[in-house]
Amino acid sequence: MLIQKSLIAIGVAVAFPPAAHAEKFFGGTSISILQSNQYQGVEFDAGGNGGKEFEATFFTFENATAHNWGSTFFFIDRDQGQGNEEGTDNLYGEFAPNLSGNWLTGSDLSFGPVKDVFLAAQYEFGDDGSNPINNYMGGFGLAWDVPGFLYFNTSFNYVDNEQISNDLQLTVTWGAPFNVGSALFLIDGYIDWSTAESDHESEFQFVPQIKLDVSNFWGEPGVLYAGVEYQYWNNKFGLGDNLMDTQSSVSALVKYHF
Repeated sequence: MLIQKSLIAIGVAVAFPPAAHAEKFFGGTSISILQSNQYQGVEFDAGGNGGKEFEATFFTFENATAHNWGSTFFFIDRDQGQGNEEGTDNLYGEFAPNLSGNWLTGSDLSFGPVKDVFLAAQYEFGDDGSNPINNYMGGFGLAWDVPGFLYFNTSFNYVDNEQISNDLQLTVTWGAPFNVGSALFLIDGYIDWSTAESDHESEFQFVPQIKLDVSNFWGEPGVLYAGVEYQYWNNKFGLGDNLMDTQSSVSALVKYHF
């Protein structure tokens, strides 16, 4: 309940910062499509062991903003199983508001390579038609000044899980542009690591994307991207190797910003 109240408090502060001091640096919305036949799911055999690869298409809506008072990030996924998994659609989303410590205190909290210390919160929700999920996270984070990166952040959260024991999570996010001649690329992604508890294993996800700015070739950079996503997910959903193999998948990706 405390985590839920903290999330609401940060959400209210994010939504209604003092107007005289609010300044928006960035805002963007995108839709993307991911496709792979290397996703991992659960399927038990006679010996009680599980693990199978399946094909699916993910449709994702994202919105991100950056302000002097902090940032917001929202996304929602709709995945549609293919082949034998047809009809096993799922919905999953996250809303993550952050409050800048520099803005909140009116002081410069930077030190060394750290630009800012921020309060972090996150709400996770999902539904596969029969199994709704609502998880709440709260903690703090560090915004790092890393040469060549648009952003590099780390956050440390306590997670109030609805269906499994509460745990701790470390998240790293990054974005770095580069070019090869006139071709513009962007590498971004995240790492999630969560602790093991009595009823689930420790999870580890490493999910980078490398994308070519296709629309730059007709003079509209930052609109249309095409590339690949790699996902390494150990103990997916907190399940051990006897229930689900480690996922190591490569997905084709198209992303449109508007």
